[in-house]
Amino acid sequence: MNILLTAAGSHGDVAPYTGLGTRLRAAGHQVTLATHDSHAPLVRAAGLGFRSLPGDPGATPAPGADRDAPGTPTTRRALMRRAATFVAHLGTGLADAVTPDTELLLLSTTTAPLGWHVAEALDIPTVGAYLVPTAPTRAFSPVLSGGRRLGGWGNRAAGRLSLRVVDRLHTDAARALRTRLGLSPATPGTVRRRTETANWPVLHGFSELVVPRPTDWRPGLDITGYWWPHLAPDAQLPPAVEDFLAAGPPPVSIGFGSMAAADAERLGCVAVRALRRAGLRGLLLSGNAGLTAAASPADDVLTVPTPVPHALLFPRVAAAVHHCGAGTSAAALRAGIPSVPVPFTADQPFWAARLAALGAATAALPVTTLTRAASPDDAVTRLAAALTEATTAPNLRTRARAAAHHLTTEDGPTTALNALTRLTP
Repeated sequence: MNILLTAAGSHGDVAPYTGLGTRLRAAGHQVTLATHDSHAPLVRAAGLGFRSLPGDPGATPAPGADRDAPGTPTTRRALMRRAATFVAHLGTGLADAVTPDTELLLLSTTTAPLGWHVAEALDIPTVGAYLVPTAPTRAFSPVLSGGRRLGGWGNRAAGRLSLRVVDRLHTDAARALRTRLGLSPATPGTVRRRTETANWPVLHGFSELVVPRPTDWRPGLDITGYWWPHLAPDAQLPPAVEDFLAAGPPPVSIGFGSMAAADAERLGCVAVRALRRAGLRGLLLSGNAGLTAAASPADDVLTVPTPVPHALLFPRVAAAVHHCGAGTSAAALRAGIPSVPVPFTADQPFWAARLAALGAATAALPVTTLTRAASPDDAVTRLAAALTEATTAPNLRTRARAAAHHLTTEDGPTTALNALTRLTP
C-alpha cells in the first residue's frame, strides 16, 4: 500500500514513526512521513518519503511573532491562542500533504482531529497511531492532568472533558477545513463521536508493561509495544563522548530534550553542583534547555552540544536525569537504567509517575523545584539526593533491568504491521 504517516510536534513526537515506517517499508509498503521541515533529515535517513507540514516547533519565530519574553509567565489564554493558530495552519498543511493516491492514512494524536476530515473528503481509510493514551478510562486520569489521581469515576469524567477541550480548540480550523474540502458542516465533537461509534482502530506505540490496557477501553484500541526510532547501523557517539565515557566510571546523563528552560544558566549550575555533591561524573545534553558546564569546566562534567541517540548513550550511563517525555522515558527503560524524572509540562508528569510505579525511577522533581527553589543550594540538595538514590539503590537498578528484559520480548512495529494487515483489505 501507499501509506502516509502524519505526525506533528517535537523530535520525540516524530522519531518513533521512523521506526514504525521502516518496518512497514521492509514489508513492501511505500511509506511517506508528513511532518515539520526540521525533521526532514531524520525522516530521509530512515529511507522514508518526506512531506512538509507547517507549524514547525523548531523554526525560528518570524519578526513580530506573538511570543513572550524569556521568563515571562505564559497565560492560559495565550497558550490557547497559540494552539489555535497552530491547529489552523496544521489543517491547511494536512489538506495539502494527503494526496488522492494515498491508500492508508496513519494519524498521530495531534493530527487525528484534522485528519479525519481530510480522509472523509478523499474517502481514504485511516488508523490511529498514537504515542499516548487519550481514550477516557477509569484506570488513570488524562495524560495532561499532571498525573493527578481522581478516582475511577473522576478519571473517566476528566478524560471526557479533556476530549471536549480538544474538540473546542479545533472548532474554527475544522469549519474552515470542511469548507475548503467541500464537506457538509459538522462539529469536531460530531466527527469524533462518529469515529468512536465505528470503533475506529487506534494502535498505541508503547508497552503494556508501562501502561496496561484498561479493561474499560472499547474494542479497537490496541497497545502494540514501543516503536523505537530508526538508528542507522553505522551510527556512533561523538568522539568526545566516547573519550569521556572511557575516562572513568559510567557518568549520569542529564538532559531535557526539546524543553526550553527560562533560566538555563541556573539549571546547568544546579546540575553540575549536584553531580559533584553526589560524587558523580556527568554528561550535560544541552538540548533546547541550553544546559552547559562552561562556567566551571573540569574533567568530571562534559557538555554535549549536539543531539545523540539515546539508544547508543543510555546503555553506557549509570542513570539518566530527564524531562520524562514518552520517548526518553522509554529509552531509559530499554537501557535498564534508573531515571530521575524532572517533568516540565504536558504528558511528562504522567510518564514520570509510570516510571516510579515500575520502581525504575526516583520520585519526580518537577523542574520548578530546581529553578524556583528558595535558594540554589536547596535545589542542589534535592537533585544530589535523587542522584545518589538513582545510582546506589539496588532495587531501582534491579527493576529497571527487569523492565529492559521485558521490552526485549516485544516487537511493536511488527505487531503494528500485523494489525494493519488485518484491518486493511
